[in-house]
Amino acid sequence: MQPDITDEQHQTMTLEAFADTIVPGEKRFPGDVAVAGAAPGGGAVAAGALALLADPATGIANDLGAFADLLNEHARKYIAEHGLTTDPALPPLVGLSFAHRTTLIQQLTGPDHPEKEFWILVALFSNMAFDTGAHLHTADAMAAGHPGLAAMGFARPGPDGLWRFPDYSYGRPLANLHPSTTASGSPS
Repeated sequence: MQPDITDEQHQTMTLEAFADTIVPGEKRFPGDVAVAGAAPGGGAVAAGALALLADPATGIANDLGAFADLLNEHARKYIAEHGLTTDPALPPLVGLSFAHRTTLIQQLTGPDHPEKEFWILVALFSNMAFDTGAHLHTADAMAAGHPGLAAMGFARPGPDGLWRFPDYSYGRPLANLHPSTTASGSPS
């Protein structure tokens, strides 16, 4: 018998399932139901999507419970429309397979959905957590092995914690230095 899941746990699991659908990753532990395990390595959840969503700077942090409830309401309708059976102990979105989660999220973010702007915003925050670790200082994210920055091959800082790029990113200089440029790179 499964222990009762609190409303806060339902909210967290639902938001994790949404973020994992946007940028999939591997399960964090064998019984992980929020992360579907649809891709190797860490996805949006491992990259800290929930921490970014909960950051007051996003402007949506105070409404995450309502968003999770709305996601689950959409999932209930989807389950009914498709004649699916899910584990009643789980939030409805979490109970869906990865394929069904993906289809539902595609509908919510589709051009004709009346709530598309909102769901696209939440999806963008999930991507942002993975692509940039926006909720973290970059040096701290790199030191912790941030999965998105690692997957993209983001350069590590030097031993002093600063980034220097001895090679040009395009393999060649974009322009010649002005002859009066100082050794520190400042124009004179």
